[in-house]
This record gives sequence, C-alpha cells and structure tokens, in this order.
Amino acid sequence: QRYVAEHGTVIDYPGTERISNSELLEMECTVLVPAALEGQISEDNADRIRARIIAEGANGPTTPNADKVLADKGVFIIPDILCNAGGVTVSYFEWVQSLQSFFWSEEDVNRQMERLMVNGFDAVLHEAERKRLVPRMAAYTLAIARVAEALELRGVYP
Repeated sequence: QRYVAEHGTVIDYPGTERISNSELLEMECTVLVPAALEGQISEDNADRIRARIIAEGANGPTTPNADKVLADKGVFIIPDILCNAGGVTVSYFEWVQSLQSFFWSEEDVNRQMERLMVNGFDAVLHEAERKRLVPRMAAYTLAIARVAEALELRGVYP
C-alpha cells in the first residue's frame, strides 16, 4: 500500500516482472478470471489456455469458437451470464428496496445474493449434466425457458 501511495501504481513494484495480457491468459493456473474485455479468449489462443476453470467476470470474454476448443480440452467454464450476475442482481435488490421503501442490511443483501448465485450455479450445473450441455448452453437454455414461462403466464402484451 505504501508503494502505491508513493508511486500511484503497482507497475515496477520491486521483485515483480511485467508480462503481456496474452502471457497472463496463457499461464498455468487452476482458475482464470477474465474480467475486463470482451473476446480475450478466441480460437487464436484457446489452445494455449492452461487453466482448468474459467470464471468469466467480463461480458463475453470467450468467443464461440474458443468455447468449442476449451470444451474439447475439458476446461470448465462458468459462463458470464452466470458468473458476473452478482452486480445486476444487487441492482435489482436496490430497485426493489426503493420501490417498497424498505431497506435491507448489507448482511441481508449479501445473503440473498449468495442464495441466488449458488442456486443459479446449481441449476446450470444440473441442466448441463442432465442434457449433456456445456454450462453456457445450459445457462441459456434455463434463461430462455424462464422468459418463455413468464411470457406465457403474463401474456406478451398484458
């Protein structure tokens, strides 16, 4: 913290070595979290990704062609539609609280978010196993089914 306060950055911190984005993505690791830009993992570099799990913190960090390469290599991908849904979920909680003029504690928000995220992950994993899909397709399948059910119950133009 002192170094950052003095220099305004972690760049050139003693004992560190700069690497490129591609070197970072291709490092051997258990979990890779691409969390900034879209399309960072593509068919051009997917075969060099050495992570066992990819947790997509960014929107669309993995291209469809890379998805296939990674699936063939046995890489488990937690898709962006699931992995980075916490922020939008909490935004929904804020909207609900404002609408009802009833405010939750931070502990309540965290507990509800964790419950929804864990349940969502479990549902996607179950759907993937049941239908033999990659998690991304399972997440899309569940999302489409939920929207279709809501439209059927509510009507397209209520």
